[in-house]
Amino acid sequence: MHGWIILDKPIGLSSAQGVAAVKRILRAAGYPRPKIGHGGTLDPLATGVLPIALGEATKLAGRMLDATKGYDFTVQWGTATSTEDAEGEVIVTSDHRPAPADIAALLPRFTGPIDQVPPAYSALKVDGVRAYVRARAGEDVQLATRHVTIHDLALIETTADSATLSARVSKGTYIRSLARDMARALGTVGHVTMLRRTRAGPFGLDQAISLDNLAALVQDPGPEQVILPLMAGLDDIPALAIDPDQAAALRQGRLLTGHPASPGTYLACLGPVPVALVEIDQNQVRVLRGFNLE
Repeated sequence: MHGWIILDKPIGLSSAQGVAAVKRILRAAGYPRPKIGHGGTLDPLATGVLPIALGEATKLAGRMLDATKGYDFTVQWGTATSTEDAEGEVIVTSDHRPAPADIAALLPRFTGPIDQVPPAYSALKVDGVRAYVRARAGEDVQLATRHVTIHDLALIETTADSATLSARVSKGTYIRSLARDMARALGTVGHVTMLRRTRAGPFGLDQAISLDNLAALVQDPGPEQVILPLMAGLDDIPALAIDPDQAAALRQGRLLTGHPASPGTYLACLGPVPVALVEIDQNQVRVLRGFNLE
């Protein structure tokens, strides 16, 4: 099996637990144990799109980590927590609740390139140790500011105590930090109470499947109904047709020279079979990721 299962991750499961659950479902259905990995961590309290790579698609999981992501999220005004989500203890409160007009007026300030300090309770490493491990041990965790991009930010709805927003963000963006900083800019504090990933790279909620539905569908009619092809993760990459001799060279990791295609990244294919993800520069074709497919 080589391709993608787009899991609609339920609340309460880590990304690693989501991968383990998919493994169990495939094993219970009698399928051989594939190489498997995921394309982008989701917090246990988050739900939504978790691309799970099978077989040769695992070689593309790193591309998914770098992909643009989409999220819907709800910010609860008036309480800040240690984890910046509903899992943590309340550490600060405020009586101020921002007006919907003030929230809407703030959005342009948080759209585009911004600086952001990640949450102390995150998987980033500090001197080789996960930040959340240090934070849980009572350490004062100081993480460096990073540069991220908020491509789109829209207000969906508001209540007296909360706002639900939609965002499309670059790699490395923490929605919990975005919510924290927006609350501060509005003269209050806040934390995330709902976080749902709506898109990861080319994959969206319309392709996502729950664990229950996955378990049913791999039994009848079979996994081909839920496993997207390897190339589905490369929808933004143009195909490059190659002949058998060129395919053999690329499979050996050799450079091809004199190719007329424009510079850029391509998916080299022998007929319908992906051979390698390649980079063309100065008429040289260089292998970025090779695929062992027949």
